[in-house]
Amino acid sequence: MVRKLKYHEQKLLRRLELVSWEAAGGSLAEVRALRRYRLGRREDYVQYKALARTVRALARRLRDLGPASAAFRARCTAALLEKLYGLGLVGSRRSLADCESLSAAAFCRRRLPCLLLKLRMAQNLRHAVTFVEQGHVRVGPEVVTDPALLIPRAVEDFITWVDASRLRQKVLDYNQERDDFDLAA
Repeated sequence: MVRKLKYHEQKLLRRLELVSWEAAGGSLAEVRALRRYRLGRREDYVQYKALARTVRALARRLRDLGPASAAFRARCTAALLEKLYGLGLVGSRRSLADCESLSAAAFCRRRLPCLLLKLRMAQNLRHAVTFVEQGHVRVGPEVVTDPALLIPRAVEDFITWVDASRLRQKVLDYNQERDDFDLAA
């Protein structure tokens, strides 16, 4: 008979898979990416890798189409490049080679905390993740608490502080832009 595990033992073994423990850890590059982009869940990075692999395979198929289907190839290439450019995953709409070199890091760079860092709304990625999780950031009218949200280019300009956020009040005080009406509310 095996004794019942104590609470802290159960907590330690919760994420451990005893059957395939080597595969559960991931590679060194994966661990580096999880730390660099402050990904909370490994499943997000696995999903980003799968999406990037699918886009690369689609780009290779479009590249390998024969000369008989040049019009179809041009139409599909333009649609793929437009979609990826709109999502912010590639830098330009010109070359299919950009799609063939797409990586999971491109998806990680489009997450909300990374864009907060890019917009200089946070000093580092750890603070940006904390701001999002605590509900200090909104995208358009919606308050966002999930740091895994991918932001397209069209919505990037609508990332702001929540009106009732203490951080927003501190920024307005620092810039001497706080209104007396806001103080009464």
